[in-house]
Amino acid sequence: MRILAIDVGTGTQDIMIYDDEKELENSIKLVLPSPHMFISQQIREIENDLYFNGEIMGGGKIKRSLQEHMDKGYKVVMEEIPAKTIRDKISQVEAIGIEIASPDKEYKDYTKITLGDINITQLSEFLLGYDLEFDFDEIAIAVQDHGYNENMGDRDFRFEKIREKLSEPIKPEEFSFKGNVPEYYTRMKAVERCLENEGIEIKPVLMDTKFASIAGMCHDETASKLNSYIAIDIGNGHTTAASIENGKIQAIFEHHTSSLTPESLENYLKRLADGIITNEEVYNDHGHGAHVINPISKIEKVIVTGPKRELIEKTNLDWHHACPGGDVMMTGTIGLIKTLEALHV
Repeated sequence: MRILAIDVGTGTQDIMIYDDEKELENSIKLVLPSPHMFISQQIREIENDLYFNGEIMGGGKIKRSLQEHMDKGYKVVMEEIPAKTIRDKISQVEAIGIEIASPDKEYKDYTKITLGDINITQLSEFLLGYDLEFDFDEIAIAVQDHGYNENMGDRDFRFEKIREKLSEPIKPEEFSFKGNVPEYYTRMKAVERCLENEGIEIKPVLMDTKFASIAGMCHDETASKLNSYIAIDIGNGHTTAASIENGKIQAIFEHHTSSLTPESLENYLKRLADGIITNEEVYNDHGHGAHVINPISKIEKVIVTGPKRELIEKTNLDWHHACPGGDVMMTGTIGLIKTLEALHV
């Protein structure tokens, strides 16, 4: 079975091509800038009015780049679907000066940019340039998706859905979808449409980046020898930690990385393990929230990944940098691959 796994993060998109007839370590790997980084650079280099089509994607620096572009006196027009990259509510997109495209107007003098987290055509051309076969049995993709509910803030809605899924201890791989992505996960649905529009008939496995990362950390060589531990992804924007026992998530919390100190992080992780962390304490500290089913026996070790993982080194906790398959950059992609393999068992 050949698998294409893509983990779209804030800074990079990590790509792995895995063949189960070969060793995991011999997989083809790519670490490229995240799509929003590339598009933000495009915006900065163009001296013209802009027109955006395509899909919803991770916004990242795009909103800021567009505001700077408009400050120069240029116009920005977006079709309604890609405009939701900026804000889910179109009225909020218009409020910052972006025009929503009208079918009655022509925008022939505008420079056109297509938004989307996934560009299979571009990736295939790159791989074929190295005489690599672009033929897969399965595709798995991770993007961060808070979900959208017009009557609820994204922090609240994200944890409402996590609580629904985590009503009992489950394996991280169970935080995945294959052909059954709910409509409220707008970014994942956009990835599905991107693939369909490029003629890909394979139904992809889709996961939130944080749960793909947690799944990957559980397959780290050190983690695989533990029974009771914490897996934590300390990302550029968000930090997500799960307490694991018997291979299943027992509790989870998520915060903004910039709001954490070594002291507060250590306190949160100990409370997570003890099962006494509350959603209110994290939320009121401007984090996303927490959800607890059970305490774990003890923290045998903290398995950590993410670009800001040095934060854990300043705590008194016993930590280990996750490197499943011998590569710290492929934690999410390996989580995706292991999730796919679990679906085929």
